[in-house]
Amino acid sequence: MDVDSVECLSLPDAAMDADDVGLALHPHGGILAAASRPAAYPKAGAGAGGIVAPGSSVHELLECPVCTNSMYPPIHQCQNGHTLCSTCKARVHNRCPTCRQELGDIRCLALEKVAESLELPCKYYSLGCPEIFPYYSKIKHEAMCSFRPYSCPYAGSECSVTGDIPYLVNHLRDDHKVDMHSGCTFNHRYVKSNPREVENATWMLTVFHCFGQYFCLHFEAFQLGMAPVYMAFLRFMGDENEARNYSYSLEVGANGRKMVWEGTPRSVRDSHRKVRDSHDGLLIQRNMALFFSGGDRKELKLRITGRIWKETQTPDGTCVPVLCS
Repeated sequence: MDVDSVECLSLPDAAMDADDVGLALHPHGGILAAASRPAAYPKAGAGAGGIVAPGSSVHELLECPVCTNSMYPPIHQCQNGHTLCSTCKARVHNRCPTCRQELGDIRCLALEKVAESLELPCKYYSLGCPEIFPYYSKIKHEAMCSFRPYSCPYAGSECSVTGDIPYLVNHLRDDHKVDMHSGCTFNHRYVKSNPREVENATWMLTVFHCFGQYFCLHFEAFQLGMAPVYMAFLRFMGDENEARNYSYSLEVGANGRKMVWEGTPRSVRDSHRKVRDSHDGLLIQRNMALFFSGGDRKELKLRITGRIWKETQTPDGTCVPVLCS
């Protein structure tokens, strides 16, 4: 048999009965090939219909020993049957992390076939997701699952905290000391002594609570081409489909001039940088910002007002903006 098509794997830490997965055991402990009968689902940890629960022996068998993520084709193995995912194969420099033997290009076809027959719950099942998927389509769902945790929306530091919205609201208040406000209208003043300095000038995040939801107002400076610009934008603390239910406006002005932005808040699923780099908000060039500041144009003094509303449809089909009470 060509070594590249060997269908064997060892079970170093996840003991299974041959009857559980319909595979023929090699006398020395590896799996040679799928048995002729259809693979049955495991008794331990399996639900009705062959659903494999996280923590079951089959689920552990499909877990890469290096990164602990679920393995997807191509699943690699060494000559002793130890398996790992294709991503980690490159990371370990083609050496088996278990026995240190050279990995080569041996595919573990038997384990790939086992995976094809399985159904697994979404990895966010503990957060409330009820969905169950065939093994190979599960990862696509999980990338978009509405129950997946949100990343901290604070942009002033590389914060790695994740969680649901109530947890992140408390985190922003307690750990980042973010200002919290109730209501759907706001009036903020931003002052900076040297408006020419914009490097690392993510200035402010304010959280508003209205309509029973939370919104993040960002205001910052960054370099656009050769000149600094100032930008204000709103993000919704929830998914994109919910964010579309709301609108907001931002206004800045002085000396008989004003600029107005009106749009839909972006979901915090979109990173702060993605929203900023798309210029989806009120963008103010430095010269205009200094004009609005008045005085000797050496200090930035901007007053930004805004409001958040939700449109509702009247019986005659007319959309009417509704402010929170």
